Amino acid sequence: MSMGVRRTLAEFLGTFILVFVGGLAILSAAAVGGDGSLVVIAFGWGLALLAALYAVGEISGGHFNPAVTLGALFDNRVDMTTLISYWAAQSGGAVVAGFLLLLASSQEQVAEMATVPLGAGTTSAFFIELALTAVFVMVILKVTTSEEFGSSALVAISLTLVGINFAASPLTGASVNPARTLATAIAGAEGTDIWIYLTAPFLGAIVGWALYKLVTTGEVDVSVDELVD
Repeated sequence: MSMGVRRTLAEFLGTFILVFVGGLAILSAAAVGGDGSLVVIAFGWGLALLAALYAVGEISGGHFNPAVTLGALFDNRVDMTTLISYWAAQSGGAVVAGFLLLLASSQEQVAEMATVPLGAGTTSAFFIELALTAVFVMVILKVTTSEEFGSSALVAISLTLVGINFAASPLTGASVNPARTLATAIAGAEGTDIWIYLTAPFLGAIVGWALYKLVTTGEVDVSVDELVD
């Protein structure tokens, strides 16, 4: 099996682990109920990401999120061919996880996992998802190149997702991941305002990359030729 195929498979499996375990955390939170449900959901997603990163992250870079891969493209860490293969794998892994969640529960319960504007209005939800994705991508781009953070990088990325879920789960569903949204939208047949979650994270990834470059190098530059090559 070629390295390219192994990387694509790793993205499929990693995204599957993230969405399946994170979705089960939402089911468990609903079953337990009470004031601690947000804690279960937030740490469920964060620990699911940590598990996926340790399982297969070393093979592919551990994106498991189309927005993260877009940020990596702008930072010249992947090429366009890799981006397309990763996006396909991430979407496939997420959708398979969504249908397994459907088998484990019901379409109504999967629909309740969908990322839709909850406590926030449509416009607010868009900018919340954009801003939080920017933060997420900034963290990922920085800790994965820093020698100072070393082995704490995977924990930092996962805890950032925990914080994002604490901050936005009651407001937007805290997607920051188009593949995650796609999974529950398809399996749960719930796509209310899905355009937010299929656009804001990508824009947020570009903003996050630009801020990362500005802070770390003092300038923002991108070569279209390098992105295409």
